[in-house]
Amino acid sequence: MWGPEGLDEVEAELLGPPEELKGRDVLEIGAGAAQCSRWLTAQGARPVALDISHRQLQHALRIGGSFPLVCADAGALPFADGSFDLACSAYGALPFVADPRQVLREVRRVLRPGGRLVFSVTHPIRWAFPDEPGPEGLSVSGSYFDRTPYVEQDDEGRAVYVEHHRTLGDRVRDVVASGFRLVDLVEPEWPAWNTSEWGGWSPLRGNLIPGTAIFVCERD
Repeated sequence: MWGPEGLDEVEAELLGPPEELKGRDVLEIGAGAAQCSRWLTAQGARPVALDISHRQLQHALRIGGSFPLVCADAGALPFADGSFDLACSAYGALPFVADPRQVLREVRRVLRPGGRLVFSVTHPIRWAFPDEPGPEGLSVSGSYFDRTPYVEQDDEGRAVYVEHHRTLGDRVRDVVASGFRLVDLVEPEWPAWNTSEWGGWSPLRGNLIPGTAIFVCERD
């Protein structure tokens, strides 16, 4: 799944036709519990799941899978140049770093010529609205152009969660400046079958404003 709307890679084929994934080397960035890598393995691909969180990778170990798990920073990938055919990230890494271009340059470095990167993030327009699933989440409450990060702190004032806002234009410029060609920008519509509410996600909001932005990029 590329986001809470429920867009499935089987349907979207943003990484390419599933039958062409067999034998491909794929890097999952910000893998969490490595759900994407588990699906890629079932298609015959050779994924590597990378996350900076050791605890998340422990979840991946408990669930199981026959692919490598790597605990590392997405801005300093511990792989040789041209190690992968594809890279993917579903809400991983990029929203949580202050310098997304560093991550994108690293991904480009480890991709082979012609390699594809597909990543999804919260759609930038959502930053202007309250994170509420009901009608109160439909009125603009802040500036879309305010790039102040969202920060949660513990009782001692230490940052325990940070998410960075980039406008849609910022994201496009980041992709291009990092040496990629933007092939597609997908804004999934909320499907009729999805009746779930989760945090600020809901059918009410999903039918009116986009929630996810998916960037399909290629290294020339």
